[in-house]
Amino acid sequence: MEENRAWEAWGPSRDWSRSQVARTGPRWSLASVLSELPSAATLRYRGPGVLPWGTLDEEGGSEGRSTQAFVEGPQLELLQSLPSRELPWPMQARRAHRKSQATEQVAYGSDSRAAHWTQQFSKTKEKMKQGFQTIQPWAWTLKRIGGQFGAGTESYFSLLRFLLFLNLAASMVNICMKLIPTWLEGAPPGPPDHDIPSPCGPYTPDTKGLVTFPTQLFNLLSGEGYLEWSPLFYGFYPPRSYLATTYLCSVFALGLIYLLLILHRSVSGLKETLLAESGTLTSYSHRVFSAWDFGLRGDVHVRLRQSIIRYELQVELEEAMVRRRAAEQTLGQRARVWLVRVLINLLVCALLGAAFYGIYWATESTVTLQETLLNQQTPLLKLVVNYLPSIFISVFNFVLPFVFKLLAPLEGYTRSHQIIFFLLRTVFLRLASLVFLLISLWNQITCGGNVEAEGCKTCGYNYKELPCWETRLGQEMYKLVLFDLLMGLIVTLLIQFPRKLLCGHCPGALGRALGTLEFQVPDEVLGLVYAQIVVWVGSFFCPLLPLINSAKFLLLFYVKKITLFSTCSPASRTFRASTANFFFPVVLLLGLAISAVPVLYSIFLIPPSKLCGPFRGQLSIWSHIPESIESLPQTTQNFLYFLGTQAFAVPLLLLSSILMVYTVTLANSYGRLISELKLQIKREAQNKVFLAQRALALSSANGVL
Repeated sequence: MEENRAWEAWGPSRDWSRSQVARTGPRWSLASVLSELPSAATLRYRGPGVLPWGTLDEEGGSEGRSTQAFVEGPQLELLQSLPSRELPWPMQARRAHRKSQATEQVAYGSDSRAAHWTQQFSKTKEKMKQGFQTIQPWAWTLKRIGGQFGAGTESYFSLLRFLLFLNLAASMVNICMKLIPTWLEGAPPGPPDHDIPSPCGPYTPDTKGLVTFPTQLFNLLSGEGYLEWSPLFYGFYPPRSYLATTYLCSVFALGLIYLLLILHRSVSGLKETLLAESGTLTSYSHRVFSAWDFGLRGDVHVRLRQSIIRYELQVELEEAMVRRRAAEQTLGQRARVWLVRVLINLLVCALLGAAFYGIYWATESTVTLQETLLNQQTPLLKLVVNYLPSIFISVFNFVLPFVFKLLAPLEGYTRSHQIIFFLLRTVFLRLASLVFLLISLWNQITCGGNVEAEGCKTCGYNYKELPCWETRLGQEMYKLVLFDLLMGLIVTLLIQFPRKLLCGHCPGALGRALGTLEFQVPDEVLGLVYAQIVVWVGSFFCPLLPLINSAKFLLLFYVKKITLFSTCSPASRTFRASTANFFFPVVLLLGLAISAVPVLYSIFLIPPSKLCGPFRGQLSIWSHIPESIESLPQTTQNFLYFLGTQAFAVPLLLLSSILMVYTVTLANSYGRLISELKLQIKREAQNKVFLAQRALALSSANGVL
């Protein structure tokens, strides 16, 4: 009986009405005034057990008072059909509704069993999701970093963990589809014999094992010598039909895995960004009244949560201050700001142009410098010349972002917009530098795109300088990954730690100023994105590069963690974590698209090397796929060929267009509904304030209050 009473909405009791009339007169009362509010109609949607505005709870009168239903019959039936979790009702009414639904489901029989199993499956899925979140590695470390250094710094380590798992997954795919099939048909053969004549020139990688230590170190850092003919690079893999098929299919499988995982992360970050930028969840009232987690236990968790809320409020206050200053500017001040922005952008373009020319010159001059006598006689100089493009790229990527960071505050943007513009310029620098390196290598491989040139006429590529151009391209990406790791370790161990130790002994404000280091999240995150893009470009030509990058990211996580807690202080100017959660995965998607261009170009257009790799002897790398399809049964061939015809492509395009139009229309309708609800909430809030003030004035006039 008590559960059934919970379904009835409380209404104004007759005894209570008579007592109010006796006290305040027959015409005016606080309850009667508030009940005339337009927003009072929303009470019927608040569920049973909710008292109307102004109703006073009499002692002992709760059990004997008469009630009337605020929810009409059709509305009540509609609400009863919804799950308890979706009902806008108090907790007591939800429990009663849940018990009533369970009782009704038992009476329905088989249909209720299906609903029961569906509900159990949803609960199990939710528990598994929570369990997976609890067993994620470094979960407590990320929480501690977020509480002590802000959510922006936490987003860097979260992205690093995501990229580490991404590289581990790619390593497993490469091992299963490239490395293991290599030995399924026996041990792979050695390098090509120098005595066998070939129209595409000799290719004799130096594989002798007994060498001096400087040569050994040089081979390790450059990927030459014994590493050149090893499972690390493309040229090692033999020309076997099954291996060639799995080798090429692994590229497209990895591309699909990368795309799906990054899209999933981008969509989750997009939700946070839209909420943050819309102002719905960034108001101070939300931070003060709704951001606290009352389930926290322990002083450590409480302090971490307090720190996180403090950083979020700091971001809000900083951006509100900048927006207020921008709103108070005069026309002349705005014109001066725009003039400064134009000049800064011209300076940035000039710096980027100089950097790109330097990278192009370094790549073009490497082959010429390697042939000099002095370079052949000096091992150290030979190593520097081999790393010349990597050195130029790393120097520009280290110096120019620092210049961009100094220029960003001069443009007068908010902190979030400063970070976005800084990220765009730095992303363009890193991606374009890699693009210019690839263009220089393409110019060497294809003789500048001139197939009729003397060096490329015989084999379709420059076989004299690059007899195995795939391995050479893999070596360049291998050197970029290693040099990027060495630069990060050098900066950390030889600059940041000594600076902290030396400045710790300096007394006064000078020591504190010089010894204070801040963890620069945009720089660090873009370094991760750049390293991952290099791996995507080079993984086809260097199959074990994702495994090397996994070890690099694992080492980098602990090095950055130690650096953060031992040498860095919380950032004086913070930024939203939503910027990192959405913008950085978008940059990853852009990098994935850019890295796919050279790989697909190599697969479809450049002839493979004639003396190395699993596709030697083919007109193109892709030509092996049609040959493999012809060996399949006729039914399978017809199905695969049908997938490439217009009869399949046109309906697929039409279906995709219909789904896209439906999704856009649904999103627009949801957007209009949300706008109307926001407007309704705003209007009802204004009505409440106005009528509440009127009710207070009338009550004061009648002597009630």
